[in-house]
Parts: sequence; structure tokens; C-alpha cells
Amino acid sequence: MNKKVLWLIGGVSFVLLSIFVVSALLIFSLLLSGYSDNLESHGDIAYIEIVGPIMDSKEIVSQLDKVGKNKHIRGLLLRIDSPGGGVGASQEIYEAVLRVRQKKKVVASMGGVAASGGYYIAIAADKIVANSGTITGSIGVLMDHANVGELLKFLKIDANILTAGKNKDIGSPLRPLSEDDRQLLQSVLDDLHSQFKAAVKKQRKLSDTEIEQVADGRIFTGRQAQKLKLIDQLGNQQAAIDVLKDLANIEGEPDIVHPKKKTLNMLDLLLASDLENKLTTLFYTFRENRLLYMSEGLLL
Repeated sequence: MNKKVLWLIGGVSFVLLSIFVVSALLIFSLLLSGYSDNLESHGDIAYIEIVGPIMDSKEIVSQLDKVGKNKHIRGLLLRIDSPGGGVGASQEIYEAVLRVRQKKKVVASMGGVAASGGYYIAIAADKIVANSGTITGSIGVLMDHANVGELLKFLKIDANILTAGKNKDIGSPLRPLSEDDRQLLQSVLDDLHSQFKAAVKKQRKLSDTEIEQVADGRIFTGRQAQKLKLIDQLGNQQAAIDVLKDLANIEGEPDIVHPKKKTLNMLDLLLASDLENKLTTLFYTFRENRLLYMSEGLLL
């Protein structure tokens, strides 16, 4: 048997094996994808979780809109265990919670961490319940910048930037920030910070003095936050359910419905248009309870 035939057999075998492996992974991942109760079904309370870094708002906003349209649901329990994330995503979820609040009672239950963007979302609720040891607050905005230009020079890598518009490459890691860059970026951060403060001041009914005391980016425990009027009361998730029952006039044991929730699987990763966001979320799931800001860009 000559070499060409051997190469052909080997190539075909490799392709077939690859197809088999990919197919097996897809089938296995689909089998692992579970679904729970649907938010469009009957129930007293809808339960929605916001866990980990807030990198994308699409799924949560969709869930919240379903709750708002469901005439059978009388209240929303929003369980938050997140250190924050993207500015835009946090604001979109905040607005979606406000839309639900126009029709139903909403209570936010804080887990281990509900800070920055996680806190931004919580203030849209009628009431906020946190554990005494919950880490919350962090009313501020962050932008990271690393200059790797000198490292590239050391590695003898010549990197060039071409732009149309003098500020188009602002924040590029290939060059240091100029003073003009710093002023421009700081003005953006200050504007976003003022939006965050205005939302907290309005929803928590704080005075000018009170908001300035808490909105410098610092974190608080749940107990500290209660004294500063950033949350309403201390308690666990069951306590939050009890508060929601009172607000929504629900008697007895409430029927709690959960969103149609699909686990992240191989098929999602292969077909996702927002693959980068999904991979980032997947990677940082292992770090979700750390007090870190976790990616480049503007973060709450």
C-alpha cells in the first residue's frame, strides 16, 4: 500500500473521529441542559437570580419582561449575588426591574456580595433585604488601563496604530495615556458616577449630604448599609420572601416560579453570537464572590 493511500485513509479517519467527538460533546451537553418552571405559568412569586459578573443583560431582561406580563404573578423576588459588571448591562437590568415594579411588588434579596452594579440593580426594588455580612455598596465606576508598549519593545515587537479621529485609540494598551486622554476619560467616568449617584439618591430617598457620604466607591457590610439607609432590613432569603408576602398581600405558603433556565453548554458556546461574553462569564464564575472588578472597559 503506497503512502498516498495511507495518507488518505489517515485523513478520512481523522475527520470521522473529529465529527464523532464533536457530536458526542454536543449530545452530552444537551443532555445536561435542564429547564425549570416557566415564568409564564401560574404562581404567586417569581424568583429571578443575578449571579456572578454582570456582562450581558439580555437573558435577565427577557425574564423580567415575562414577569411583568404575567397577570398571575403578584410579586418578584430578585436574588442578587454579584460584584457588579458592565455599566450598560447593569442599567438595562435596573430599568427592567423598575418596569416590573410599576405592576408588582419587588423585593431584592442580597447574598454574599451585591455591590456596585449588583447594588445598582437592587435599588430598583421596593425593599432591599441583606445579610448582616453581605458586602454591598461600591457606588463608583472603574476603568483599567495597562500600557504594554515597553514590554513589546523588550520583545522586539513593533506595534503600530492607525486612526481616523485623534481620540479613536484612547485607552490603547500600546501607548501611555496623555494628559488630554486622562481628562477625557475622567469626564466620562465622572458622568457615569453622577448617574449612579442620582439613581441611588432617588430610589433610597437620600439627601445630598447622605449620598456624598456613601458614594465614594467604598464597600459596606449589610449592617453598615442599613444604618446608612442603603438597604431596608437585615435577613436571609426567607426573610425577603416574608417581606414580599406582606407587600403583595399573599397569605399562606406562596407558589414560587422560576425562570426557564438553561445551563451553559458546548452548543451554546459554538453557536453564540456573544461568545466572548459567555466565555468571560464562564471563566469568572469561579471568582464571583471575590471583591474584584473583572474585565477591561467601564465597570460598575
